Amino acid sequence: MLVLNCSTKLQILEYMLMKNFPESLKVYGAVLNINRGNPFKKEVVVDSWPEFKVVISRRQKEAENDDLDYFTNAYAVFYKDLQAYRELLENPETINWEQVFQIQGLQDGLLETSKAVASSKCVDVKQSSFQMVFYPNPDTLPDVKLLQDPAPKLASLDVSHASLLNETWSRGGSEQCRRYLANLICSFPSACILDEGGHPISWGLTDQFATMIHNYTLPEHRRKGYSRLITTVLAKKLHSRGFPAQGNVLQDNLPSISMLKSMNAQFLPCHFIRLIHTPLWFLTTASL
Repeated sequence: MLVLNCSTKLQILEYMLMKNFPESLKVYGAVLNINRGNPFKKEVVVDSWPEFKVVISRRQKEAENDDLDYFTNAYAVFYKDLQAYRELLENPETINWEQVFQIQGLQDGLLETSKAVASSKCVDVKQSSFQMVFYPNPDTLPDVKLLQDPAPKLASLDVSHASLLNETWSRGGSEQCRRYLANLICSFPSACILDEGGHPISWGLTDQFATMIHNYTLPEHRRKGYSRLITTVLAKKLHSRGFPAQGNVLQDNLPSISMLKSMNAQFLPCHFIRLIHTPLWFLTTASL
């Protein structure tokens, strides 16, 4: 196992991952953020260099962490050989199996391999699967014109909005999630629409893997084109900074899928898989 600390090697890795789209998109987004200031304190592990079979992005070991914060304790993986991925996963120096964490990836075999290793370490695994969406050239997206008068105010999210996002996110509700969202807002591009009082009514932001997430409009403000506007603005903002405009959507979220199709978004053949790993000792303690 090697930790890539050299900026030159990380630049080379960025280029190499580009040649393995779309399966490498999650790790590629993490590497882009590392090479552009590393605001989320990530690092990259490979099985060998320069001919690697596995790449894993993870939180730096020296960074402050909360063992219950699976939002921040996040790994993205890309592999050319499934057995090599399993061997690196089993290496105690690669993964901190004593905390709650998540693994993200876009490849077949990820769930089965992770479950097999987790079982040997007495760790529970929960899977979520999403359709992956990609905009090859967001600059071609037409500007969204809203008919309201006065026109709604576009802005970026502020850290003070983190509590609202935590309350409305399907994965939210915990202090760990609120802190995570606040960190994302401070670190990466976002977009929101403010009402006359300066309060967000629709928004979207970017995560540590350069993925657009939590596109949400308050129920009383829906069906006005806000979500389309936020998606367009955020995709163009990412593209202008050299990031891929990527996102994901649940397979049963038909309104969002319909909107994305109307925007000519590409639905990638590979699915986004998120695996939440929880040590069984924690589950036992939490139930007491």
